Amino acid sequence: MLTLHHAPQSRSSRIVWLLEELGADYQLKLTDIPRQDGTGGADANNPHPDKKVPALVHNGVLITESIAIILYLTDLYPKAGLGPLAGDPKRGPYLTWLAYYAGVIEPMVTANVCGVGDAPWVVRSWRRMDDMHARVGAALADQPYLLGDRFSAADLLIASMAEFMRTVLPAGDPVDAYLARCSARPALARSKSKDSG
Repeated sequence: MLTLHHAPQSRSSRIVWLLEELGADYQLKLTDIPRQDGTGGADANNPHPDKKVPALVHNGVLITESIAIILYLTDLYPKAGLGPLAGDPKRGPYLTWLAYYAGVIEPMVTANVCGVGDAPWVVRSWRRMDDMHARVGAALADQPYLLGDRFSAADLLIASMAEFMRTVLPAGDPVDAYLARCSARPALARSKSKDSG
């Protein structure tokens, strides 16, 4: 059994979406987390060591952090085709997009939201938002998804960010068309209906 410790409208929402895409048998356990507006708080029943979400428990094993959970689940459900397996030529690009999200996109977006996006240490570490926009835009310039013709969990990860804040991704086509394709997925609609538990 898969159990996702989930806080509505948070980073764990994308894992609900992924579980729906995979057709997984899972249960949600709602948990409280500290929110940016000062509401919420740490939930003693949350197994995440930092009391954050997502936290996934599978057969007694705890997996935390979105990228680790995405990789774990797409490997666990290979027939869903959402994560290329070792030996597939698209495995490298898939892992690259997952790592780029965690190592560049999310820190850069956070720095920009905090008003320090142009600080020299940010630019040296992650470059500028324009650079990230160019990279995402180039990847989608002549193909419908990041890895080509098929939707993957890398697309889910990138598109999930735009569900909360569209402005963090490049404006205009082809990104608007890409996000529309991702947003039209039935699994996303199902996950939104379950997001509040």
